[in-house]
Amino acid sequence: MKKKGGTIRVGIGGWTYEPWQGTFYPEGHPRKQELEYASRQFTSIEINSTYYGAQKPESFAKWYEQTPDTFIFSVKAPRYATQRKVLADAGKTIERFLSGGLIQLKHKLGPINWQFMPSKAFDSTDFESFLRLLPQDIKGLALQHAVEVRHDSFRTPEFIALARRYGVAVVMGADSEYPFIADTTAPFVYVRLMGTQEEEPLGYPAATLDLWAQRAKTWSKGGTPDNLTRLAPALPDSSKLDVYIYVIGGHKVSNPCAAKSLIMRMA
Repeated sequence: MKKKGGTIRVGIGGWTYEPWQGTFYPEGHPRKQELEYASRQFTSIEINSTYYGAQKPESFAKWYEQTPDTFIFSVKAPRYATQRKVLADAGKTIERFLSGGLIQLKHKLGPINWQFMPSKAFDSTDFESFLRLLPQDIKGLALQHAVEVRHDSFRTPEFIALARRYGVAVVMGADSEYPFIADTTAPFVYVRLMGTQEEEPLGYPAATLDLWAQRAKTWSKGGTPDNLTRLAPALPDSSKLDVYIYVIGGHKVSNPCAAKSLIMRMA
């Protein structure tokens, strides 16, 4: 969805989930063609399997080939990089991940989500040592980094200032037990909606979907939604902010429907 400012992309987490057969995918749809189908329904997907283990370069190349030219993947970084007492020690793990075939996604590579454990508290020196390890590119392919922090100690202006210094987005994890941090810290916004409900036909109430659609449009035009609480002063309005919204978690069966409903509201 190209606007005068940034591009808004909406999708789900992963594309393989048994209960989606017959609810999202047509009954009997071939498993090997699930990504091909899903990538025509959404504009982006967050790859989750990379969080649990390394993927082969051939897998990334296959995913590239199965998706439209304008499609974008975000990629969840390996937990082995973030589940550390001393984050400065993650360098080799980060290097292995970034050189392990990710480049096969080519221009379809979007943000990399570095997710931290709920027990990982904010320490400015410790966290900055991690941000320093994140390169700006791999073999000329530009990288975008986002950090998903889940300890309440990150709710401080010092963390926001640090993220802005390194141009790293703070993942906005909405409708979960984790802290929701709505500050913009990078040239893009990364939202994970994690509260779909079984009793809602669209996964979320229509009013909630309307609200998130409006927020996305405001960010994409370089503005700041006026109905979100921030930890630090808003950045000056810019001409462009790309927006990535993933419906993930909650009542997972409903996530594709909620994502498609959001896309309709962006038109």
